[in-house]
Amino acid sequence: MTPFLTEYFGNASSPHAFGRVAHAGLDEARERVACAIGAQPREIVFTSGGSESNNLALKGAAWAGKARGHRIVTTAVEHHSVGYTLRYLEKFGFEIVEVPVDRYGRVDPAQIEAAITPRTILVSVMLANNEVGTIEPIAEIAARVRRYKGILLHTDAVQAAPYLPIDVAALDVDLLTIAAHKFEGPKGAGVLFVRHGTNILAQQQGGAQERYRRAGTEDVAGAVGLAAALELAVSERPETVSRLREMRQTLTAAVRAVDGAGETGHPTERLPGLASFVVPGLDGSAVTMALDLAGLACSTGSACVSGANEVSHVLSAMGYPEEEARGALRVSLGRTTTAAEIGEAGDLLVKTLRAQIEAAAGLRAQRAPGLGAVGAEASAG
Repeated sequence: MTPFLTEYFGNASSPHAFGRVAHAGLDEARERVACAIGAQPREIVFTSGGSESNNLALKGAAWAGKARGHRIVTTAVEHHSVGYTLRYLEKFGFEIVEVPVDRYGRVDPAQIEAAITPRTILVSVMLANNEVGTIEPIAEIAARVRRYKGILLHTDAVQAAPYLPIDVAALDVDLLTIAAHKFEGPKGAGVLFVRHGTNILAQQQGGAQERYRRAGTEDVAGAVGLAAALELAVSERPETVSRLREMRQTLTAAVRAVDGAGETGHPTERLPGLASFVVPGLDGSAVTMALDLAGLACSTGSACVSGANEVSHVLSAMGYPEEEARGALRVSLGRTTTAAEIGEAGDLLVKTLRAQIEAAAGLRAQRAPGLGAVGAEASAG
């Protein structure tokens, strides 16, 4: 990225020599991304990240297809950049149908098909869940969607891109979203794959950049960084996946030794580097704060809603009651995570969880008499 932040700093849309050099870098990045996901360069739209790509895919497809229908089918466990965008579209008359998932967060392709009507214009199902790591059966869903003419299929592949083979032909999708920071590329850089011939309405107007699909001066350095990071992730994927899966199993085994702790997500159809748990009776936010003080970075769910005082919509959709969902904990492993770090993390998790469980039990014991007295007074009154 450095040369395009310093020496080759021209505007890629300008016709002069400086601009042409920058444009050449952008074209090369587009070709490299296309090659990595089995697409054509003209099908790659560079954006500012996963959220913008999802917004462009959903709003663009919805408005372009409004004359044919207004029904959009999705699931109850999508990332908020999908869920909130669809809620926004509801205000303009679009009908949003959320298909339920099972206890593992996995949707049944038959239920997706059952939700399709003659007025359906778009189906959007993520490739892998960002909170519990469950992998969705996108190719099976695509096979069912293709039985109906004119319905577009979008998948949010942001969480999956570093760890699953992304082949747009094999997945048979029309729109696909990825974000650079998930595979150690620059934050604020993303891609929307738009299959050639797919009609979407641009969501910002201005110049002719990205074939009129996304106006604005191109972030050449971001695109170059995304392409380089994606190539590295693809080349290292087999070794990375094997190593992360083994380390996640080690970490999961340690946490399961804690009374009441349980793993969430599908037991086998899941991302290798994402471990997610629920510990009933605990406050996940308090646990993550305690772990942070101990030097371990965890979260209660999606980073996009970190700090929000709400129960995970993903766990709720999976059937977890609120008191269990509040004890959610997510641990993400990365390419550079080592076995030694996993051993230390496991020890910290077990120690912290047991301390939090003991503290919560003590607090409940202290409150019990007081609550009983209040209840007795109220009853006597």
